[in-house]
Amino acid sequence: MSVRDDAIAAHGGGELIDAKAPPAERDSLKAHAASLPAVKLGARDLADLEMIASGAFSPLNGFMGEADYLRSRDEMRLASGVPWSIPITLGVEEATAHGLKTGTDVALTAESGERLAVLKLAEIYRVDRQREAQAVFGTAEDAHPGARNVTSTPPFCLAGKVILFAEIPGRTFLEYRLEPRQTRAAFRERGWKKIVAFQTRNPTHRAHEYIQKAALEVCDGLLVHPLVGETKGDDVPAAIRMETYKVLLECYYPKNRAMLSVMPAHMRYGGPREAILHAIIRRNYGCTHFIVGRDHAGVGSYYGTYDAQKMFERFGAAELGITPLMFENTFWCGKCLSMASYKTCPHTDADRLLLSGTKVREMLRAGQAPPPEFTRPELAAILVRAMRETK
Repeated sequence: MSVRDDAIAAHGGGELIDAKAPPAERDSLKAHAASLPAVKLGARDLADLEMIASGAFSPLNGFMGEADYLRSRDEMRLASGVPWSIPITLGVEEATAHGLKTGTDVALTAESGERLAVLKLAEIYRVDRQREAQAVFGTAEDAHPGARNVTSTPPFCLAGKVILFAEIPGRTFLEYRLEPRQTRAAFRERGWKKIVAFQTRNPTHRAHEYIQKAALEVCDGLLVHPLVGETKGDDVPAAIRMETYKVLLECYYPKNRAMLSVMPAHMRYGGPREAILHAIIRRNYGCTHFIVGRDHAGVGSYYGTYDAQKMFERFGAAELGITPLMFENTFWCGKCLSMASYKTCPHTDADRLLLSGTKVREMLRAGQAPPPEFTRPELAAILVRAMRETK
């Protein structure tokens, strides 16, 4: 079956990009790459390469050219007009850029020097990284991790189609690392027509569980889709998070209504703009609905609580092609004796269990499990143990 037979078409044209070399051509491409000038990719570039090659970044078939870059930066669209909220570029130092010629092939390598892909070099252009950070994140401050990553990236960009011919090294959670064609096949096999995705970079608390299950009331299936690429240093490590997700789905979710798969992109902490990108990506994975909660992809106090939800108002429903499900902040209410939100609970904050991330981390470091109304006991035990082991 093709992508067009699925519940939802791929973004920007309907067909998923496939930038992987057919098995029969990989040896010859590897030999060809051995003779080419090479560009070494960092962890974030490798994550982008994997997302492009698998079709998760469809309709991108390579690193952005200047026209796509500028319109994405300034208008959240590709040059074609298709929505795209964050530039995807391959930055290189000036000396590297000056040593290459457009119209030629370039080998893309891992940190080890292993050649992984061929870039059909179509453009070399220079960008203003400070302006990019300000446009995308609303700030160019080093205190913002996404802005810091952008402003520390070299300003010269290589653009063109990529062909991946080798496995990207260091890939983790292979049992759960389903690519867009694989998640779509899994949804078809399960008979799901309405699939809701949940983006996360944190352990799942009762508030997350509540909105996931509320979404399941109107959808056939749930894709819990944690990001396992690079995050900032104080985020809970992916291995620990994955352990909590597996326990949660095993103990508290219907077996035929929820599935777990990882998303290899790196975290940009782009708030509203990244919420749009996350929705587009989940459309490519075959999801029809996407949960947008409070401060989606936010960091610190850079974005308003519901700025990400408001960002979706800037695009027509048909343009994004995936339905956002908006949720208020949720919590346990001692008077309601249930999970609730500001939309449904008539009581005051004094009746609500409202714990900050800082407070939860303090409790975990002290070996104290958050209350079961905040975190399932099985998950709290995993987090307390992990915190103890990292002391």
